[in-house]
Amino acid sequence: MAVEQDVVAVILEDHRRMEDLFRRMRSVEADRAAALREFAALLIAHGEAEEAEVYGALKRFKGVDDEEVEHGSEEHAEGNEALLALLEVSEVGSDEWDERLEELAKAVSHHIDEEERTILNGARESVPDHRRAELAVAFLRERERRLAADCGSVENVRAVVRG
Repeated sequence: MAVEQDVVAVILEDHRRMEDLFRRMRSVEADRAAALREFAALLIAHGEAEEAEVYGALKRFKGVDDEEVEHGSEEHAEGNEALLALLEVSEVGSDEWDERLEELAKAVSHHIDEEERTILNGARESVPDHRRAELAVAFLRERERRLAADCGSVENVRAVVRG
């Protein structure tokens, strides 16, 4: 029998992975370009899957603040813009790379912090376990679909940013 997953736990796992990828992108000993490619794919797939499958569903529950959910979508857009700026830097490890990486890290870290304190805690308190499990399945399916479509490519990130 398959173990049911929880959408909150799945989202948190992605957040921890993003934080790990930030560490790799900062390290001169790591393959920073590869870390950025993985990060770009995960950030886009994660955000798009949240908006397509999770955020709308969470708005239906009293303990989840609609304004925070809308704000979360705005922060996804800010993170995507910062990601595009980093992807467009030609030299990994240059001063420009470091500046844009810092801007990306600030935008994404801010969003992660707020989402975990507001939206995800609201989901923990207000959304029944069975519904959180259903949302996990939908989120993972959509995230994987986007990853398979090379959603982290600079061309796709540009398209996402342009709306």
